[in-house]
Amino acid sequence: MKEYKVAVVGATGMVGRKMLQVLAERKFPVGELIPFASAKSAGKEIEWCGKKYTVVETNEENIKRAAAEIVIMSAGGSASGKFSPMFAAAGGIVIDNSAFWRMDKDVPLVVPEVNPEDAFNHPKGIIANPNCSTIQAMVALKPLNDAFGIKRVIYTTFQAVSGAGVKGYADLDNGMKAYAEGKSDYELQKFPRPIAGNCLPEIDILLDNGYYKEEQKMIDETHKILHAPDMKVTATCVRVPVFYGHSESVNIEFEKSASPEDVRAVLEKAPGVIVVDDPANHGYPTALECADKDEVFVGRIRKDFTVDSGVNMWIVADNIRKGAATNAVQIAQLLVGKDCNRG
Repeated sequence: MKEYKVAVVGATGMVGRKMLQVLAERKFPVGELIPFASAKSAGKEIEWCGKKYTVVETNEENIKRAAAEIVIMSAGGSASGKFSPMFAAAGGIVIDNSAFWRMDKDVPLVVPEVNPEDAFNHPKGIIANPNCSTIQAMVALKPLNDAFGIKRVIYTTFQAVSGAGVKGYADLDNGMKAYAEGKSDYELQKFPRPIAGNCLPEIDILLDNGYYKEEQKMIDETHKILHAPDMKVTATCVRVPVFYGHSESVNIEFEKSASPEDVRAVLEKAPGVIVVDDPANHGYPTALECADKDEVFVGRIRKDFTVDSGVNMWIVADNIRKGAATNAVQIAQLLVGKDCNRG
């Protein structure tokens, strides 16, 4: 099998480390690994597959020198906007985990179980990884849209603090420690209000339309990934005191008649989906049980009695794995299967 020169950008961060783990687990054909990070982390050593690698600063000179064929980018939007085109110009195909490129008309937005064909039309040499909460929803919704046609979707998400990075994780960790020690005050690093023992109905910045950006992302990305610009979609996104794993309550109205049994039958055959739906025996997916797993778990499938054909369901996945690292590596696997031909 052909091996590839692979760059992982943000290799020392939470998602970058998970990307390296998934690359190893999936035995991705890495001939040469180049770990990139910011100047702050440059020069550090990381270990991957029994070998030690020195982290390289992400800058134009090093990007040109590396000439990586596959680039998996886990960096902030401004860094992605600056460096992704540089990696592409140096001959690489970039899989970008930030929000920067997702709605660019010349950049495909890909969930491999949903729209793999889009990955091969990337004129800028960049493929966008969708938002973590969107990815898990799409894996469940795509087969249902194919079977019954989706008229309307209402998302309500319960999102883990790891989705806000190391500082978000620290806010919950520090808050729980403070609570255990009987303290009321501690320094917040990420969130505007305490997350420990709390729920915050705001993720990302507030937009002029009254939605927070995370909610608008889910709406726009659903339209783009499903190629369904007229689908009615709305969302409420909530940060909850959970370390890993996003949970979603999703209400769907269908064009065609579909019972909960019909929906369950479709999902049980869908790629990347595991149905856990036995509520009488407390059988439903939870964030704890889905931690460090690649699949999307669905349960609580039940009829919505307010419409002619509709269901409610509960969708859970590990936001750092399937919601970021695994989805990016799966895209890379698609590319090497086609020998990285540029669209």
